[in-house]
Amino acid sequence: MIYIKNISYMLSHVFFLVFVYLFMIHRYSRKKTLAVCFLSFLLTTVLNQLKLNLFPGSGLFYFFTTITQIIIAQLTGLLISEKRNGKTLFVGLSASNYVVVGSIIASILYIFTGSISLALAGNLLSHVLILLLLYLKTKNIIFKFCERDLEKGRWEICLIPVCFYCSFSSIAFFPYTLYDHPENILVSIFLMITMLISYVVVLRYLDSETKQVEAYWKNVMFGSYIKGLECQNYLTEKSEQNLKILRHDMRHYSIMIDSLLDQKEYAEIKNITGRINEVINENKVIQYCENRIVNTAFMTVAEQAQSLQIPLHLDVLIPRQITVNEYALAVVLANLLENAVFSTKNAASSEKSIDAKIHCTDKYLLIDVENDCDQEIHFDSTTGLPKSSRGKEHGLGMKSVQAFCDKLGGTIDCYCEKNRFRIILYVKL
Repeated sequence: MIYIKNISYMLSHVFFLVFVYLFMIHRYSRKKTLAVCFLSFLLTTVLNQLKLNLFPGSGLFYFFTTITQIIIAQLTGLLISEKRNGKTLFVGLSASNYVVVGSIIASILYIFTGSISLALAGNLLSHVLILLLLYLKTKNIIFKFCERDLEKGRWEICLIPVCFYCSFSSIAFFPYTLYDHPENILVSIFLMITMLISYVVVLRYLDSETKQVEAYWKNVMFGSYIKGLECQNYLTEKSEQNLKILRHDMRHYSIMIDSLLDQKEYAEIKNITGRINEVINENKVIQYCENRIVNTAFMTVAEQAQSLQIPLHLDVLIPRQITVNEYALAVVLANLLENAVFSTKNAASSEKSIDAKIHCTDKYLLIDVENDCDQEIHFDSTTGLPKSSRGKEHGLGMKSVQAFCDKLGGTIDCYCEKNRFRIILYVKL
């Protein structure tokens, strides 16, 4: 029986590490990640030998050793994961539950058949089938859920796998095992079924929530784009109307110029041509960059700044074709620049302005926005980004900026000095 426990526990931890490796977004390189997993396997295997072979009769030693193994296993998942939050812990705790199923199946097969080989084969087969099923059906759902960082850490969802794990442990492993009380087999089977159904419901909920969040931000993106198109269309129509008037008046200007030429009034002719050029320049639609989608975001914000008489100085270098999602970039720029406009309009400085440098090349993306700000800014202790003081319905824009940066693996830095707020986003592409 000790032999079965040794092999069963070893298999369980191997599949736990495989689960964690496959279902987490890695922070380190493949070699370093595998090295961390191998070290974790060695530590837990040594602890297994201690509690099962050297001190098999000590319940207290068994308890504390198991707790230590759990801590090592969960720290392994948190260590190799790119994000160390409640979602990552939820994946690690769920992995522990799924590998426990294999150990229980091995115990049940041995109790009913008495065959070590059949019990271990059932253990291995159950681990493989569960892992394949989860990998094929839930990997994308879990990845999308873990990638989303537009909300709080969701530590409360970790209670689900914790409760299941405690239930499994108390029924099948400690202080008494299924070998000691085989009458608990039926309860264990129903508990496994309950766990599988619960996870199906939870994962469907997570998938539905992720899709809702994606749909929301897509609507925000397209809303910003449509707003920019409306602005561009309005300016175009206005320019066309003014140019029609200019074309109509050109006949009169031509007569006046001919008359002034006869009179040799060259200074007046120069005034007339200057007036014509002025009308043409006033009605020229400004193009901030070659990318039309991103250009609409600049046009919308520029109109807002102009209506508030806030000087907007833009240094823009964005080609027609860019490597990042142009809709997502347009929304990020619109959020940052609109926040700058909102902050600057309330500033008391008579020389207030907004300075923005936005460069997007094949090698990097740089967004550097600086504006006047008289109000006290409260920074989030986790992200380091400013928190909105306008209520619960605000602040989503900055979260979308954070999510955009995280998805591309970039960095954000912001600070406020001498009533000037500055935020810098940099991504190496």
